[in-house]
Amino acid sequence: MIDRDLSRVVEHALAEDLGLVGDLTTQVTVSAEVTGTAYLTARVPGVLSGARAVDATFAAVDPHVQVDWQRHDGDTLGAGDTIAIFSGRAASILTGERVALNLIGHLSGIATRTRGFVDLVAGTDTRIVDTRKTTPGLRSLEKRAVVDGGGVNHRFGLHDAILVKDNHIGLGGGLEAVLARLATHTGHLVRVEVEVDTLDQLAVVLKHDAVRLEEHSAPVVHAVLLDNMTPAQVAEGVALVRAHPAAVVVEVSGGVDETTVRDLALAGADVISIGALTHSVTCLDLGLDLHPAKREL
Repeated sequence: MIDRDLSRVVEHALAEDLGLVGDLTTQVTVSAEVTGTAYLTARVPGVLSGARAVDATFAAVDPHVQVDWQRHDGDTLGAGDTIAIFSGRAASILTGERVALNLIGHLSGIATRTRGFVDLVAGTDTRIVDTRKTTPGLRSLEKRAVVDGGGVNHRFGLHDAILVKDNHIGLGGGLEAVLARLATHTGHLVRVEVEVDTLDQLAVVLKHDAVRLEEHSAPVVHAVLLDNMTPAQVAEGVALVRAHPAAVVVEVSGGVDETTVRDLALAGADVISIGALTHSVTCLDLGLDLHPAKREL
């Protein structure tokens, strides 16, 4: 899926930038015969993601531009590190520069922030995961960037898992009614997660499946999401889940940041999902400096 999405993203980004007539500035100021070498460098420390987006951009602009990668997706970058060396027609490098930098800077920003959260929970068994709070059209690329940063992907979309949230419960007639409907309509291959706002709701979920197990029926819920709970509440919820007769994943979410993530991990969360990995990321500061080489004969 990522290759198809990447082609579409690059196509739309270049069309947006070039319009119907192309790069007017470069056409006027730079001779088509000028070649050069450009160096992509990190201006600040971070984690790299998006090399394939750069390759796809220049392949679309001019397949004769050569890209020699010195660093690879998932690598830690230091300020001043050379990431890639480009060689070819200077005009082509200039034309593809902004789209390439926009994509790799954005994706590297996601990878960098993800790595920061992963480092903060080091030594625990907690995994850092993303959410569906992604930029429209960029989801597969952004989720790949989370992986490059050491995180794990949550469900990709509405189509590949069931996540029952408070609005589903409210509009579905209440928690017990929704659980009954899930038991009737979900198959054995569909993963089900239920979000709870209180420990009382968690107890209802666990009791529902405990009764099913006593009746020799399969449990309905595979994971619970403890939403906006304190570390103390998470620890209490984890204890309830661990006493349950079936294995249930404990996910924690809601307003998690760098100051709270470790305490939530130490409380026993299996998974901490963080929307800010993708919806509030700062672009990693990368630069592309072009040096003319020679005129073609």
